[in-house]
Amino acid sequence: MEEESDSRKINNSFLRDHNYATEADIISTVEFNSSGELLATGDKGGRVVVFQREQESKSQPNRRGEYNVYSTFQSHEPEFDYLKSLEIEEKINKIKWLPQQNAAYFLLSTNDKTVKLWKISERDKRPEGYNLKDEDGRIRDPSTITSLRVPVLQPMDLMVEATARRVFSNAHTYHINSISVNSDLQTFISTDDLRVNLWNLEITDRSFNIVDIKPSNMEELTEVITSAEFHPRQCHTFAYSSSKGSIRLCDMRQAALCDRHCKYFEEPEDPSTRSFFSEIISSISDVKFSHNGRYLMTRDYLTVKVWDLQMENKPLETYQVHDYLRGKLCSLYENDCIFDKFECVWNGSDSVIMTGSYNNFFRMFDRNTKRDVTLEASRENSKPRAILKPRKVCVGGKRRKDEISVDSLDFSKKILHTTWHPHENIIAVAATNNLYIFQDKVN
Repeated sequence: MEEESDSRKINNSFLRDHNYATEADIISTVEFNSSGELLATGDKGGRVVVFQREQESKSQPNRRGEYNVYSTFQSHEPEFDYLKSLEIEEKINKIKWLPQQNAAYFLLSTNDKTVKLWKISERDKRPEGYNLKDEDGRIRDPSTITSLRVPVLQPMDLMVEATARRVFSNAHTYHINSISVNSDLQTFISTDDLRVNLWNLEITDRSFNIVDIKPSNMEELTEVITSAEFHPRQCHTFAYSSSKGSIRLCDMRQAALCDRHCKYFEEPEDPSTRSFFSEIISSISDVKFSHNGRYLMTRDYLTVKVWDLQMENKPLETYQVHDYLRGKLCSLYENDCIFDKFECVWNGSDSVIMTGSYNNFFRMFDRNTKRDVTLEASRENSKPRAILKPRKVCVGGKRRKDEISVDSLDFSKKILHTTWHPHENIIAVAATNNLYIFQDKVN
């Protein structure tokens, strides 16, 4: 993280008025595509909004980097499971882009039960001059047709279409918490609380169960799967995290059912710090491979840890996200905030990591210089080109003018979902129903 990254410029923000925001407007996932030209968000109302980056023009060179709405579509609708008398929410849990292979874009989106493959394509021409239909689309009387015409393609206003190409359903008894596309570009995994399923992108009517931790007696259940991800380069390797704070690395070449892991990452608990909340705060909410595939990053309630795949007994690096909350775990348990699931993300070179916190704060940690910074995504600094000032939280004693007290943090404002441009220092941060896009200061 360079000197300038402590004062990032806001590039753009997409704000919905808090007074009119409903539960459906709350952003539940955010993801850049592999080129960084597109950014997708999903919300609790089942909608997907795709933003496209502005192309640089000679007349407005500073406009390069701004993201504008490209396409909006309803990905999932609320459903009802009549067999179990359960409502299935339309909320989008995860979005994953497939690498672009032609002019169209493809993404996977999932709610609690169903994964869908969406194709997003552009159309700027329309056929005209049909023989059996008139220009309004009505069928012509065959007796009135006296000559044959050759249909032609005429230019039209650009139209962006989103169409569901595949629907992967009926494979999960429990709620899907993550999906991950394989590096072979042919398969992906979907993960719920107790199982991981492997799908082929071309086949919707069957999947292969590759992890199943469901005990024969559900009363013996001690942990659940919280997240899973494929290795970015090895198509046979994936990792999944658990509510007990452990990560299992599995190799699909070993067996069809990967219940027996090939590596097990867990940090021994310090008995002196054990408390009633230890098991809850050790639950891993997100696991991410580094882009080079050498490291794993995990996020639990209070920390972000970086693991070397060659060292299973302890993490290589541990970063305290908001250690000042350790004394407030009791009240956080009472208001259910202790169960919040924060995500974590690498920058393009794996040198900086980012994760969210409360009060619309988000944290960045530079792995090389060991410097860290706390920044805030808020309406006050959402003006274009506004500089973000580092924020500090005062734990006790005398509070300085630019510090904020722990007791005045707003726990209803939380940044759970973040994403980083794959090649540039551009980040997207979802704060409740607002999306903020920041970039490094540009002179």
